[in-house]
Amino acid sequence: MTVLHLDTGRTWRGGQQQVLYLHQGLLDRGVDSVLACTRGGQLLRRARARGLPVAGLPLRGEWDLASAWAVGRLARRAGARVIHAHSSHAVTLAALARLFAPGAAVVATRRVDFLPGAGPFHRWKYGRPDRWIAISRAIREILARYGVSGARLRVVASGVDPARARPGAGAAFRTELGLAPDAYLVGNVAHLADHKGQGYLVEAAPRVLAACPRARFVIVGEGELEADLRRQADALDLGDRLVFTGFRDDVPAVLDGLDLFVLSSHLEGLGTIVLDALAACTPVVATRTGGVPDAIDHGVHGLLVPPRDPGALAGAILEMAADPIRAAELARTGRERVLREFSVDAMVEGNLAVYREFGP
Repeated sequence: MTVLHLDTGRTWRGGQQQVLYLHQGLLDRGVDSVLACTRGGQLLRRARARGLPVAGLPLRGEWDLASAWAVGRLARRAGARVIHAHSSHAVTLAALARLFAPGAAVVATRRVDFLPGAGPFHRWKYGRPDRWIAISRAIREILARYGVSGARLRVVASGVDPARARPGAGAAFRTELGLAPDAYLVGNVAHLADHKGQGYLVEAAPRVLAACPRARFVIVGEGELEADLRRQADALDLGDRLVFTGFRDDVPAVLDGLDLFVLSSHLEGLGTIVLDALAACTPVVATRTGGVPDAIDHGVHGLLVPPRDPGALAGAILEMAADPIRAAELARTGRERVLREFSVDAMVEGNLAVYREFGP
């Protein structure tokens, strides 16, 4: 079997990490896996750094016919049975590429939990793949509501690698932030965008600090919302009690340094960073949105709060800070669940099972 993966992202986010895990996992299993991604992008750079087979293409947009032809040529030359589209624009490109590689099936992964557009183009686009892989039950339900038939829908959760956890590495991160020994560090790691909801965490911070003065906050990531978030923090006079670090490539050390990880999103396909936090045995407070409840049962693996509710977010943070023994127990059961249900191996095998629907 040969599978051609197509991802159009330029930056490094959770989706690109999953593509890299899948590409490596298939190769380790003896499956011929070919990766095509954006020239100059982070996925191309990291795949090359690992010595994995990868092709860089312009991928200028979903109607880039030259790139669609190049993808089709790659698929035809490799004898690909499946073209797997891992991003929205990649779905259109894969559908067009099949014109040049008519023997290939198209599989598409959906990672976001909102309805696609209602126009005729979107209807055409979402009707092209032979299979849709949703990374959570919530996304499957959204696709079904949109009109994708159940026969074409599968659920394969994202996976995380617990070996990435770095016990003890968080001490250097806390020292870098200049924290007092008794500081209670609350952190968020995500792209800085509206749907990630960091503004609600910033709004919750003064309420937490009023009841727990030793609390400190850190937001890790970059994105279009950074300037707005900084202005919001300044308006709330948070000063050095909230630190924006920008993008960091030592996320396992960051997670180890936190006393509590907070996911504040109001849209979230699954939230692999939550899985990473639990794999690191870091307690979690998260919003009850999208696929997050697939990973966390409230009061068993962490605490869930309604999205867009800074008061509820502050209350859950204070609840965790007041009872570190319970927080540690929730983190322990959360880690056990991640190891059992959200491993990279399970993710790779789940995708491979879908590919095998098109032949051995």
